[in-house]
Amino acid sequence: MTAVIEIPGSIASWMENPLVHNIIRSGLVLLIGLPLAALAARVVYRVAAVRFSAQAGLMLSRAVRWILFAVILATVLNQFGVKLGAALGAAGIVGIAVGFAAQTSLSNVISGFFLLGEKPFVLGDLIEVDGVTGLVDNIGMISASLRTLDNRSVRIPNETLVKSKVINITRNPIRRYDLEIGVSYNEDIDHVMRVLRETAEANEHCLDEPGPLVLFVGFGDSSINFLLGVWMAREDYLVARNTIARDVRQSFAREGIEIPFPHRVLAGGKAAAPVDVRTDRREKKTPN
Repeated sequence: MTAVIEIPGSIASWMENPLVHNIIRSGLVLLIGLPLAALAARVVYRVAAVRFSAQAGLMLSRAVRWILFAVILATVLNQFGVKLGAALGAAGIVGIAVGFAAQTSLSNVISGFFLLGEKPFVLGDLIEVDGVTGLVDNIGMISASLRTLDNRSVRIPNETLVKSKVINITRNPIRRYDLEIGVSYNEDIDHVMRVLRETAEANEHCLDEPGPLVLFVGFGDSSINFLLGVWMAREDYLVARNTIARDVRQSFAREGIEIPFPHRVLAGGKAAAPVDVRTDRREKKTPN
């Protein structure tokens, strides 16, 4: 004999309800579709990051994820009999009104694709834009996020990045640091230039090729001015910048080269005696 399990009428009618079937099918679509969408986005990111750049992978993976989410949402709505044509028509009417308010967001999205194609910077680059300097921490469809050197997060719209002057500080493998320095008028110009060049060549963080640049800038109010430009690897920039200033100061002290401070003489007309601002005393005139 075969056992027959009788299902109560209330449960049987509940299981035969079309709404229940739609809920179950929608649940399965969400349960399977959402993880697949996330997996597809990760695959797109890895492929695009290898073939193009991390920036391209990030933006394309987000676009794929949102497109798949939209397809899943449309499938779920279709299970409940929502006519997408009518919904899109209504959305189009509303979209016309909302579109005027969303012009900025649309401009940022379009600017994001320009940045994707041009690639003026990538994740991890140190850039300067609108007076803000920071590492590129995130690149999105609407904006990019910079992490400043004091660990603050700054959000910059893509449209601003396209329209503004962007300085990529770490794009090239080497950088040059320019140190401006003045010496006393009593010093010999050739001697000072030779000491500056030898100091730069002796610094282990400065590159031999390209070699250091030593220039005579001009005659200042209280000093003879020079420019010392030294090249260093991108990752050694901060160390080289600090050590070269220290080495120049030590070399000048060893060679007896004076770094002057400003001198000014104040006079109050033809009859006034000159005033030494360092001692704040008037020079005494000797009687005729």
